[in-house]
Amino acid sequence: MDKRKDELNEYKLSKGIEKNIKTLKEIFKDDDNLKIRKIVNQSNANFFCYIAFFDGMIDSKIINDNIIKPFLTISFNKRNVSLTEIGTQVIQINELKESNNIKEIVASITSGDTILFFNKEKKVLILNTKGYDYRAISEPESEKVLIGPREGFTESLIINVALLQRKFRTNQLKVKYMGIGQTTNTNVGICYIDNVVNKDVLNKIYKKLEAIDIDAILDSNYIAELIGGKKYSIFKKISNSERPASVVGKLLEGRIAILVDGSPMVLIIPHLFIENFQNPEDYYIEPDYASISRIIRIIGFIITICTPALYVAIVAFHQEMIPTPLFINIAIDQQGTPLPAALEVIVMLFVFELIKEAGIRIPSKIGDALSIVGALVVGQAAVDARLVAAPLVIVVGITGISGLLIFRMEAPILIYRIIFLLASTFLGLVGFVLSFSILIINILSQESFGLLQVSEVTKFNVQNYKDIFIRKRWTSMILRPRELTKNKVRQSENEEQQ
Repeated sequence: MDKRKDELNEYKLSKGIEKNIKTLKEIFKDDDNLKIRKIVNQSNANFFCYIAFFDGMIDSKIINDNIIKPFLTISFNKRNVSLTEIGTQVIQINELKESNNIKEIVASITSGDTILFFNKEKKVLILNTKGYDYRAISEPESEKVLIGPREGFTESLIINVALLQRKFRTNQLKVKYMGIGQTTNTNVGICYIDNVVNKDVLNKIYKKLEAIDIDAILDSNYIAELIGGKKYSIFKKISNSERPASVVGKLLEGRIAILVDGSPMVLIIPHLFIENFQNPEDYYIEPDYASISRIIRIIGFIITICTPALYVAIVAFHQEMIPTPLFINIAIDQQGTPLPAALEVIVMLFVFELIKEAGIRIPSKIGDALSIVGALVVGQAAVDARLVAAPLVIVVGITGISGLLIFRMEAPILIYRIIFLLASTFLGLVGFVLSFSILIINILSQESFGLLQVSEVTKFNVQNYKDIFIRKRWTSMILRPRELTKNKVRQSENEEQQ
């Protein structure tokens, strides 16, 4: 891929401090956020420097107490002082480095660092003075749990990495940073456990990230789309989470986490299909109850996709499958309605999606009331006005509630629900069976970075089945998923016997 020309390549640092300051001003021309200050030593007027930083992104106290004050008050006996001596004997900053790379200097100053220019030096000091505000750690709205850790990621990459790092007491957790985006140069972190991760998958991810050529990365979902591959898939190939505990659990199984500065959503690779039905709190509650909940979610997935199509296929084409008393009741209800069953289902599902979308977008307290009251009022009014049959309201209600059980699969559920409904409208049960076959084939063929998303199901292994449809106790799950890592042992087998 041909990279676009970088305008910064034409700028170079020289040994003249005034010329370097002029170069910096030219780079940030018409940007009033850039602040430049000259600092002159009190005892020697020839001993001076310039510092440059972006207003609003630095900690003023650090600059005043740890850079300006020491430089003003220190007294050097030597006539010539080097930049290295300033960094080691004058500046009181825990993290600094020398650089003569213009791209690195620009990236640093725009991320909250302070740049120190010294006379007769072709290099500068990059000082860590970051001090911009960020959102406090709180429980994520999209992944609320009843039991378990309640902390969630924020928009600060450093804070998010720290939330992961403090869960480990080992040197095996590795974090690699890279800048992505021609204009934004967004900081992206790749996290993995060195002795557990699948190195083949890790190398694929590095290659895909390095190949990205786009102006801006504003959220982790940009990365997910760009490295997900050109082949379109209804089901997602990369999962995400706002909960550090969930990400840590995935890292321990051999996954790779991608964190993007400015986004609280962390990408997890590779992604298995069964994860759509697993909740983080499954691992904090009793295994029996967690297993029942997981099975309910799987059944809910089938119900929310199949119920409207099955209703239309039976009512419109295969009435003989309905018990006679029930068929008589449905026929009586439908006798006074102006629309055919298929169109009734489409209209009611559309209304349900409207109410759900409105409930999400408006303030939470009003949204809750709208979702409940709106559904009841509209459904009852439609039946009373003889616009739809009463059984249809029950079908749509069950469909909608079942879909809410698997919020991670909202888009695939909606698409396949439409496919099933259209096929059943025109072909009856034949169309329903064909649609169901397409769904199964699609699920079985899904890949995530070279790994089949249902590999744990297709390859029989007792250990794999202990955390798929059900969850066994931790003492039984002695091995990690085989397809995700070559380091298979999670705990010694004698734990199972205790």
